[in-house]
Amino acid sequence: QVQLVESGGGLVQPGGSLRLSCAASGFTFRLFAMSWYRQAPGKERELVASITNSGGNSNYADSMKGRSTISRDNAKKTVYLEMNNLKPEDTAVYYCKATFGVTTYWGQGTQVTVSS
Repeated sequence: QVQLVESGGGLVQPGGSLRLSCAASGFTFRLFAMSWYRQAPGKERELVASITNSGGNSNYADSMKGRSTISRDNAKKTVYLEMNNLKPEDTAVYYCKATFGVTTYWGQGTQVTVSS
């Protein structure tokens, strides 16, 4: 079955860093563009970063530009989101999404809490 499993979230102090991972299975990972979204309590889910299926191009939300890097390892069927200089407003559940044409898969999310 199709699975997207996020990991790497947790509690981090402001200014700290985290590396999130999303392990995929059950579909042809290399054909799918991958994205990271986040959703804070009371807010809409928002796009954080995206990367093409080959890893040749990536895009970032304005709030994350310069503070995050999305990458993927197609051999490992894993997409990563490295975040640094984290701020309290980065606190949210982070989700990975796989997209190929009209086909979309979502993970269950991993909690990131930025607090001192």
